[in-house]
Amino acid sequence: MSKKSIWHYALAEVLVAVLYVFLVGLFFRNAEKIFGPEDTMLSPVAFLLLLVFSVSIMGMTIFGRSIMWYLDGQKKEAVKLLFYKLFYLFVATFLAMFSLAMSR
Repeated sequence: MSKKSIWHYALAEVLVAVLYVFLVGLFFRNAEKIFGPEDTMLSPVAFLLLLVFSVSIMGMTIFGRSIMWYLDGQKKEAVKLLFYKLFYLFVATFLAMFSLAMSR
């Protein structure tokens, strides 16, 4: 597999992860409008279920293809893909934090 296509896989999967995080953040921003301000016993349960679901989705998105490639014998490509994804995640996190700091 070419190095260029590994970068493309990494970028595409990190963009999916960033989009998912954005949508969950949007949900949290508007949760009170959707469900109302009343806090019930189901609130922490729903939050924890969303947390478990999100960790599962992010685990599959970030580690899934790398683990599959590693188990299929493409060890170098799997490790490169994982590091490229972590690099892109770092860049996305830095840009989000920088944008937040500049908007104040």
